[in-house]
Amino acid sequence: VGGVELELIAIATGGRIVPRFQELTADKLGKAGLVRETSFGTTKDRMLVIENCASKGAVTIFVRGGTKMMVDEAKRSIHDAVCVARNLVVDNNIVYGGGSSEIACSLSVMEAADKVSSIEQYAMRAFAEALEAPPLALAENSGFSPIETVAAVRARQVADGNPHIGIDCQERGTDDMKEQFVFETLIGKTQQFRLATQVVRMILKIDDVIKPSAYA
Repeated sequence: VGGVELELIAIATGGRIVPRFQELTADKLGKAGLVRETSFGTTKDRMLVIENCASKGAVTIFVRGGTKMMVDEAKRSIHDAVCVARNLVVDNNIVYGGGSSEIACSLSVMEAADKVSSIEQYAMRAFAEALEAPPLALAENSGFSPIETVAAVRARQVADGNPHIGIDCQERGTDDMKEQFVFETLIGKTQQFRLATQVVRMILKIDDVIKPSAYA
């Protein structure tokens, strides 16, 4: 058993890692219902299976596939799903998907821009337009006309006063993402907005440095 696996086994069984057998005592032992070794596949790879551990929340996801690329893709998908579950544990607030939250935010920013009389309103309007980029990409990837689809969703949100209206990518017959139970974690969506904004600010700062240098 390698170093990383050894730490995971210690967490799962409630035991402690000892560097030498002389230091092994009863209070440092972990508990498990069954420890067995199994072999699988055409190469007869061996795997150590520890079941009924002391820590009930400890699990191992075993991924198998026909090719390494399929296994890697499955691992990435599982990692994304686990990250979503982790985000829900950290903060269980959600927003509805299908581009509905981005369009709702765009409408709110545009409404706030109308109340600003200074030149900053143009930056706010540009930010509002940028928020519609994910719904446009979502509609295009789903085979819809992106501009027409997003415009229709925006109009329905304004007319119905319902921020849950999004893009019906799977054509289930309803645009209400709440009815379709399509949602995203609020913490994940907030991080996306912040990261995108930071990248744009970084690019603008670089432009401010490059332009004076070019004229000099």
